[in-house]
Amino acid sequence: MGEVANQRHAAEPSATALAAAAPGFSEAFLATDVGGTHARIGLVVGNAAGKRPVSVLHYHRYSCADWSSLTAMLQDFVGQLAGTPHAALQGQLRHCAVACAGYVLDDAIINDNLPWPVSIREIRDGLGIQRLAVINDFEALAYAIQFIDADEIRPIIEAAQPAASGPVLVMGPGTGLGSAVLLPGQPRAHVLATEAGQISLAPGNEREIEILRLFRRDRPHVPFEDALSGPGLLKLYRALCELRASPARLLTPAEITGAALAGNDAAAVEALEVFCGLLGSFVGDLVLLYGARGGVYLAGGILPQIQPFLLASSFTERYFNKGVMRAYLQQVPVRLIEHGQLGVIGAAGWFLDERQGE
Repeated sequence: MGEVANQRHAAEPSATALAAAAPGFSEAFLATDVGGTHARIGLVVGNAAGKRPVSVLHYHRYSCADWSSLTAMLQDFVGQLAGTPHAALQGQLRHCAVACAGYVLDDAIINDNLPWPVSIREIRDGLGIQRLAVINDFEALAYAIQFIDADEIRPIIEAAQPAASGPVLVMGPGTGLGSAVLLPGQPRAHVLATEAGQISLAPGNEREIEILRLFRRDRPHVPFEDALSGPGLLKLYRALCELRASPARLLTPAEITGAALAGNDAAAVEALEVFCGLLGSFVGDLVLLYGARGGVYLAGGILPQIQPFLLASSFTERYFNKGVMRAYLQQVPVRLIEHGQLGVIGAAGWFLDERQGE
């Protein structure tokens, strides 16, 4: 969580802000979850009586490509409050929790997948925010897992018995490949941020070795993110078209998934199958690496769209293909979740817990 520590120094609060951030904090504040494709922004307030740490008073999802900056989106969101019961809060919001992929360096949040730079000072000045706290987007998502409802979960692999208590792995492909681990504890859980998506891609069969050989023409280090992401799916498709000596007619990840689900493009079908197989293998590796006996939650923008394909693919076979550790993995359930408001809730809940710990 070094990036968060850096940000605390960049946004030291006033005495008034610290008082407002004490336990029992009931002041409404902004929480935003920023991904490479979408930003989700919520007006939230602490909810000590409910299962979730905050109540979302107002919420909106933005397409990042349609806006010039995160500041512009936040300003638009605050402007929307004029037409809601929360209009009186305009000009009075003093706190903002930002969940974003990347890391903090001086005034900027560094993230190659965003269409624009993120300036911490610009956000504070543009909205009159006194305190802005930054957390990694998958840290926020992992933090929110402890508040998830059963009806928000879709089973992918059922365990032989209920999940044991222990670390919970949260990961998923979107514009990039995010991963974090929830570590249960008292009086509060903690989250381990990871850069697991940068682990070197490990092929599991001859076809994947051929693909890796093509990927290595561009750079010597090929991470899993180069295959397990939206851009990665496009790279897989283009590599397979080259290996098949066929033209690459599809131009976007959405076109590839659509063609694969419809079954009308053989290279697209194979690309999505390779994608699911690599994902199963990688998820199994991460469960073993982090001892994630508490289960796996798959998120990201791609997987909910391809759930039937995922269930019929080699994902499960590759997940269990860990030799003598198969029996271990059979005790670890794998579930699929919709991203939705979870990143906003996780960022806001983490922010409240951090304030209570001061």
